[in-house]
Amino acid sequence: MLRIGVLGAAKIAPGALIKPARRTGRAEVVAVAARDVDRARAYAKKHKIPRVVDSYEALLADPELDAVYIPLPNGLHGHWTIAALQAGKHVLCEKPFTANADEARQVAEAAAAHPGLVVMEAFHYEYHPMTRRLVEIVQSGELGIIKEIDISFAAPLAKPGDIRYRLDLAGGAMMDMGCYPISLLRLLAAGPRVTGATAKLSSPGVDRAMDARFSLPEGGTARVRCSMFSKSVLRLNAQVIGSEGSLKVFNPFAPQYGHRVRIENASGTRKEKFSRRATYDYQLEAFAAAVEDGAPFPTTAVDAIRTMELIDATYVAAGLPTRQPTPVDVTPSIVSREPTGPRDPNDSSPNSDSRDRTGPRDPTESVDPTPSIDPTPSIDPTPSIDPTPSIDPTPSIDPTPLSDPTGD
Repeated sequence: MLRIGVLGAAKIAPGALIKPARRTGRAEVVAVAARDVDRARAYAKKHKIPRVVDSYEALLADPELDAVYIPLPNGLHGHWTIAALQAGKHVLCEKPFTANADEARQVAEAAAAHPGLVVMEAFHYEYHPMTRRLVEIVQSGELGIIKEIDISFAAPLAKPGDIRYRLDLAGGAMMDMGCYPISLLRLLAAGPRVTGATAKLSSPGVDRAMDARFSLPEGGTARVRCSMFSKSVLRLNAQVIGSEGSLKVFNPFAPQYGHRVRIENASGTRKEKFSRRATYDYQLEAFAAAVEDGAPFPTTAVDAIRTMELIDATYVAAGLPTRQPTPVDVTPSIVSREPTGPRDPNDSSPNSDSRDRTGPRDPTESVDPTPSIDPTPSIDPTPSIDPTPSIDPTPSIDPTPLSDPTGD
């Protein structure tokens, strides 16, 4: 069984790793380290983690660990992923992978220098059968030539001091929310190029909402909208319009909490339903299979470069600075933050809510932007489909100006 340590007493970890490990039986979370040792002890006690390690460095050096999970703020992802590789550990790193594309390349180089180690970006939704099915539908040609793609992810994250509004921690709506639709866009259409972007700011340099436009190689266009604070309280949609049909999806990023998939073409209209099993369970099984069996997986370090290039290009198009890594010798203070990760519907224990606070705040903890939603369930056996999404060429910025400002 895979033995995993957690860097940071993060509120995302119970839903993203600890509970999936217990459900799947593929891994065991055996240690945690945090900047505040007392917080780490309280966190370990609450989540039944056997050991507390005094520091991040000590956790990486622990010979009893096979892998580490990195749910730290965005600006710290790259440094600690490289440090983990140098310590001989496999890595499951939260998204977005790094602060920017240059840092993603550095991590990819480090991963290439350690070919026996797995580095996986934690885009958990990519491992759900529904995502693979969406890719298959588009690639099958039944929609014809893709004319338009529109993907949105908006959820309210208005807590003052939240790390996602911190420029020094590589925060911003495009980083923490927009990375999801950007990654889905890349799965559905190879080679998108940024043509323009408009941002709304929460503070200088920090976007609370972003509206980005893209061109597609075959002449189509795409739009990505994301928001952490806007009039759109909750928006989780994807739409693909082709010359022969359309595909509409509600909640492509956390289908376990309810989803709708509707396909329209010359043959008529149909709906497809998928498993309500947690995306995180699928992801952990894929991570374990990659580590133990050498199984291939889509969210590699190299793939992350392409996503970060599009995020960087969006910031440039919006007239904002690209995000930068956080110096590791600086521990930024956090005023307050509230997680928005959904409560696990499969855990009925009285203390199962990953959103509860335990002990003092750790400024290096991270949280999950996936909002809690519970529409009418749509349950169906998981389809046995396994197309492998292709990686698009290096995206670039198209100088064509954006004509339609954000509606957020």
